Amino acid sequence: MENQLIQLYLLVCHIYDTRSETCFQRLSNNSEPRLTDQELVAIYLFAQMNGKFEKKAMHRFIKQYWHHFFPRLPAYQTFVARLNLLEQTFQTIGGYFNQLLAQHREPELDHLIDSLPVMLAKGGHAYGARVALDVASVGYCASKKTYFHGVRLHTIAQRRCGTIPLPAQMWLREGSCHDVASVRERQITLPHSTLIGDKAFRDPLFEAMLNQQQTTLHTPRKKPKGAELRADEKYYNRLISRLRQPIESFFNWLIDKTDIQRAGRVRSTDALMVHCFGKLTFAFYLLVFNS
Repeated sequence: MENQLIQLYLLVCHIYDTRSETCFQRLSNNSEPRLTDQELVAIYLFAQMNGKFEKKAMHRFIKQYWHHFFPRLPAYQTFVARLNLLEQTFQTIGGYFNQLLAQHREPELDHLIDSLPVMLAKGGHAYGARVALDVASVGYCASKKTYFHGVRLHTIAQRRCGTIPLPAQMWLREGSCHDVASVRERQITLPHSTLIGDKAFRDPLFEAMLNQQQTTLHTPRKKPKGAELRADEKYYNRLISRLRQPIESFFNWLIDKTDIQRAGRVRSTDALMVHCFGKLTFAFYLLVFNS
């Protein structure tokens, strides 16, 4: 594990040094803190590797078992405050890993689209939540049949044979934003491909946008009002459901490896952004080096 930590720290330093213009820059009198940002990011990713998903668990884990590697580890409150400033750094490092993943993508293969809610509060607590109101709002999660306060992680991923899909595009929107409205506003680029989604993406404007890119959209057929689906339509829906299943597996893998969906302990917009982008950075790291 020591070698793993050292290699991870050197990798973070390499990315930080070669992309310093987009990483977090310190311009205050405290521009050279005792614990560097590179060490902070390495701690975050290494703790995630060991199943420590909450900041308090991360700090306790390093303090108890790896303090000799980080003798200048600050108090927990300072540790959290420092981490919450690193949204841009995690975006930069995640972008580096995403570029490495791009080498394994095949443009002609099918793509899947769906969204995953990141929940600050759910159920009866959703409407009383007041955290990160500038980016989060109340939405409905159909798969869990519950309302939640938070954001949605929209994902377009490329299908792969025998394993989880490879994410191609990921972005965040407020929880109340409908899936098809999000992709229309983002103006996604996906030329000469096939996109498979659920019923939420059956929209004429969205289909027209994809047709201009020579991309075909496949979604389940809706049941006509007062009538039943034909036998061939039922078969088509079962086929689409089977083709969509891998993106559900990807979301399950993402939750298992990062616990990204559960954000109940987040207390600010900065913390929410670090929660999302930090965990996505770790997920991309796993896809690059463990796939």
